[in-house]
Amino acid sequence: MTIRTKLIAVICGALLLAGTAVRAADKTYQVTGPILELTANSITVQKGDEKWQVARSSDTKVTGDLKVGAKVTIYYKMVATEVEVKAAKGEKKK
Repeated sequence: MTIRTKLIAVICGALLLAGTAVRAADKTYQVTGPILELTANSITVQKGDEKWQVARSSDTKVTGDLKVGAKVTIYYKMVATEVEVKAAKGEKKK
């Protein structure tokens, strides 16, 4: 394999990984239920026996009259903001 071929392979691999990361960030989830609490920063809905609190911002698109008691479907994405790796049991910290 020539250096040029290796470089092309590395670039293609990097683009493939970048595309996978973008697709994972685009995945959306949803929760449906009546609104229990509504603030400028969050919406809390009842789903079965659980209360779900979902953050919102001024960029959150709202269709309809958002108020306590209204039944809504919230579409959201999960994005990691920080990751902390813990030592496995039996391992000592370095």
